[in-house]
Amino acid sequence: MAPTKGDKEAPFLLYADDRGRLLEHPFLRMAGFSGYEPFPLEEADLVPVPEYSKMFFLPGCPPVGVDPDTGRYEILEEARVGRCYAVAAFLEPGIVRTHLPASDCRDKDTVLPTWAYTAVGFRDGACWAAGFRVEENPRWDPRNYDDRELIPAMETYRLDHDGPLVEHLAHCATSNHCFAAKNLFLRRWEAPLPVSRACNAACLGCLSLQPDAGCEASHQRISFKPSVEEIASLAVDHLEASPRAIVSFGQGCEGEPLTEHELIAESIRRIRKRTDRGTINLNTNGSMPDRVREIAKSGLDSIRISMNSARPAFYRAYYNPQGYDFDDVIESVRMSHEMGLYTMINYLVFPGVSDQEAEVEALKEMIAGTGAQFLHLKNLCIDSQLYLESMPQDHSPVLGVRRMASELTRVFPDLSLGYFNQAVRD
Repeated sequence: MAPTKGDKEAPFLLYADDRGRLLEHPFLRMAGFSGYEPFPLEEADLVPVPEYSKMFFLPGCPPVGVDPDTGRYEILEEARVGRCYAVAAFLEPGIVRTHLPASDCRDKDTVLPTWAYTAVGFRDGACWAAGFRVEENPRWDPRNYDDRELIPAMETYRLDHDGPLVEHLAHCATSNHCFAAKNLFLRRWEAPLPVSRACNAACLGCLSLQPDAGCEASHQRISFKPSVEEIASLAVDHLEASPRAIVSFGQGCEGEPLTEHELIAESIRRIRKRTDRGTINLNTNGSMPDRVREIAKSGLDSIRISMNSARPAFYRAYYNPQGYDFDDVIESVRMSHEMGLYTMINYLVFPGVSDQEAEVEALKEMIAGTGAQFLHLKNLCIDSQLYLESMPQDHSPVLGVRRMASELTRVFPDLSLGYFNQAVRD
């Protein structure tokens, strides 16, 4: 029997050999995991892998496929090419993954880099991944980020602006290929304002600081404290000149921006003395409500508060908070909405954890109690095995990520689900 529900047969299993070549199995079909367990794939869970996605193979992890005749899951350890390895996709922004790659990682002895590994298969000459598009936003389409346009734009930008923050963001734009940093030099859409060298959390999946070489950080954390003058100069120029302009404190290349709350508040006041255009946003872990209040009073427009779970034990297991706790985060969400900020939750989605029935109930309770207006369904970038081994053991039934999103929309018709920060001022 086919392992997906619908009119079409499931894609074939995709696997890799020792050289990293991707191969289509002639018989076994694609499978997907939720946590450690296989979870049924439906046709509605499948999307063609977009052009600018990435493909990986998982060293030490043989793939798991489905026998279409029996419906049984089988581990493919070897084929004519030799050892076989599971394959995963990292999808373009805007698509939420529904299933993890089906693989046997019991013998894996490495920590994978921080990507959102997604189940993938092959059908009709194309790769198909397990996910659904939650937001279509051309401003974050990779096709709009051509470095042949970026380099001359950077040269022109430096005629008007120089300083350590510009140089830091130039590195982010060219070496890390940060879309937000590119936007600064292209004078459009959302641009970053990183400020913080320190953090009060020790996240398992930190992008800018890892405690050892087992999992290399994907970003270089800012190493200096920017001046109010440079922050305001870059922000005002961007807000005045750019369409749908947003400037955001709190980036992957820094720690927690609330550790520099006075700098942020003074910078916002300086910005708003010079322009009332555009959106000033703060991305934060929401750990210090009093500091959130101070920044909100300075003229902030929107806030995006990150969490991996609405359950305290799961939150603590991922964030490892230092000097704050989950209740502080919830208070920041509630207070932000009460103070009139456009309040967003950056919800880090992980199949098999985020879509547990107990988690969905806790998430509904949190949304109802805080008034949050927008829920980012953002794929959590982390080695799946590392994350699952670090989470509390909970045997709550799993709904599936797509059904989780549908349930939230049903219960909260005014809640927006999406993937990107929203411009709330012209």
